[in-house]
Amino acid sequence: MATRDYRIEGLDCAEEMAALRREVGPVVGGAERLTFDLLNGRMIVAAEVDPSLEGRILAAVGRAGLRATPGEASGSRAPWSLWGRRGRAVMTGLSATALATGFLLQAALRGGLTVSLTVEGHAAFPWPSRFAYAVAVVAGAWFVLPKAVQALRRLRPDMNLLMMIAVAGALAIGEWLEAASVSFLFGLALLLESWSVARARRAIRSLMSLRPATAHVVDPISGQSRDLAVADVAEGAIVRVRAGEAVPLDGALLNGLSHLNEAPITGESTPVEKRPGDTVFAGTINGDSAFEFRVLRRAGATTLDRIARLVETAQARRAPSEQWVERFARFYTPAMMGLALGVAALGPLALGWTWGAGLYQGLVILVIACPCALVISTPVSVVAGLTAAAAHGVLIKGGTFLEAPARLNCLAFDKTGTLTRGRPSVRRVIPFNGHTPEELLARAAAVETQSLHPWARAILAEARARGVAPPRAERVLALQGRGAQGVIGDRLYWVGSPRFAAERGVEAEVRAGLARAGEPEARSLVVVGSDRHVCGMIALADEPRPEARRVVEELRRLGLKAVVMLTGDRRATAAEVAAAAGVDDFEAELLPEDKVEALGTWRRRHGPIAMVGDGVNDAPALAAADLAIAMGAAGSDLALETADVALMTDDLERVPWLVRHARRSLTIIAQNVTFALAVKLVFLGLAAVGRATLWMAIAADMGASLLVIANGLRLLRPK
Repeated sequence: MATRDYRIEGLDCAEEMAALRREVGPVVGGAERLTFDLLNGRMIVAAEVDPSLEGRILAAVGRAGLRATPGEASGSRAPWSLWGRRGRAVMTGLSATALATGFLLQAALRGGLTVSLTVEGHAAFPWPSRFAYAVAVVAGAWFVLPKAVQALRRLRPDMNLLMMIAVAGALAIGEWLEAASVSFLFGLALLLESWSVARARRAIRSLMSLRPATAHVVDPISGQSRDLAVADVAEGAIVRVRAGEAVPLDGALLNGLSHLNEAPITGESTPVEKRPGDTVFAGTINGDSAFEFRVLRRAGATTLDRIARLVETAQARRAPSEQWVERFARFYTPAMMGLALGVAALGPLALGWTWGAGLYQGLVILVIACPCALVISTPVSVVAGLTAAAAHGVLIKGGTFLEAPARLNCLAFDKTGTLTRGRPSVRRVIPFNGHTPEELLARAAAVETQSLHPWARAILAEARARGVAPPRAERVLALQGRGAQGVIGDRLYWVGSPRFAAERGVEAEVRAGLARAGEPEARSLVVVGSDRHVCGMIALADEPRPEARRVVEELRRLGLKAVVMLTGDRRATAAEVAAAAGVDDFEAELLPEDKVEALGTWRRRHGPIAMVGDGVNDAPALAAADLAIAMGAAGSDLALETADVALMTDDLERVPWLVRHARRSLTIIAQNVTFALAVKLVFLGLAAVGRATLWMAIAADMGASLLVIANGLRLLRPK
């Protein structure tokens, strides 16, 4: 489906996103067609947008109290206007200046500070100071008033409307100084809120700044290089990278040997050795040796671009805590307006207050009831948590998946490439029925040429090492979880697991061959056969990762009830790896659908379960889990696009790190929500007994907002 981008000036928190869903959603066919990029202030509409519809969308954005600028195309990034970038800061500064001027004029014209503060009502404020305070009110409310008017029209009270009622009430009872103070401080709180989002925005954009603006493109004939803008470099071009330079695009190393710092992609600061044939990523930093590589992905499609894009749009998938806060605020705000009205009326009637005092305490309740700190507490924490994870090489697809690891009770690992290194090697070639080892390898390599499975890569590597050239296979068909088959010459050949061999009715022949060869049970086996007989077997072995046991023990210390292994490999092989890794249990010889059933069984026993796999061969199991974690996803389009969490490196230690990070994020979110509500309860109590002032209320509200923002941004710092 086509999409259309809009830059939304003033899009800084969930309050604006909720207003846009309400106003724009019905225009485009439902709120589910809208996604938001909070970091870049973008709204993406999943629909064909003609000029008529675009006009209605822009009008709907205006009704939400915001302004939209259409992008040129899907994914475009129209620059912010100068007013869009600086307007809020300018008006907040003007409000502060006018407030200070009014205060100084009031003191000077009323005979000093003490005298001016002891006079009550309009008499305390001469006309010059009133004018200055009026400027402070208008400047502070410049970006708030349109949203408050729209909220009033929709009969959906929000924090903007609360503030405007409080300011208007303070002016009505002659409290010019407090009205100006409320307007300025609320504007300041919103400015600081937008700066907090901008900080997270800069954190993720810093990834892109590592990529150079130009690339040294090599002429294939002369061998000379010339500098081209990265955006103009074509796929397949040869690019030279000098010592100490950043890699401009994704590609495959052609010549040279170097070490690259891949921290922007994988979070791993230790330089990684790169040899011819290895993949290099845009944004990584070259060591002390020059090399050349062939471009595999153009600008905009590199792994670095996709990471930045996915993190930016992750806000569209709101965390459960965000959704709860938004639902709570929807009922909380009208309730607080009712409470303020009740205090204003009951104070004079039941407690003997004057009507002016009752109205004043009602205004105090409106100010302290502002849900700003509550509403901003969760999105800032989520943005910071997602950005911090990306900096550690853990790409989390949204707020809901940031919180999910904290609630896991069980975790299932795939074996090959997850608990093992994923680089199996051929240990033995066992031919049957008159075939030679070279013939067996040639048939297997021909059928497996296009496969991405680690076993297939090992067979192809062994064929190359022995100088075996595989023949051409026609009508090759991959059989998920079983193997592959193809036609060589006029004969059908198949390659697969012992279970696949059993399905073909040749299990007895395989067992007899194993017995004759004396092959150890703990090795993985690939059976090669034709439509006549079993041609032989290839024994492979893959070493368990040395950190696997340490990682499993760490997950157990974190409180997970079960850590299990699910694999399609032979039971004897699986038992050996399971023992080395120290998992609680394992299931072997599983087809993809069997893994899905196994996940359901473990979920019923223990609750929410995550599946950790390679993102390529475990798609059904990953889709069936409560949380899908793909390992070693750097360069894998499938893993980046389909997994809930993609670990950009093969480092297994990132899994317990993810659980700890999710729990830390949830803790900070809980702290923010609890603190914001506690501050409000304290001041609501003070207002109910007539002990609170507008000064105290706005200071408490702004202080709470600043503290929850600062607490949320702690997630950007490593722990």
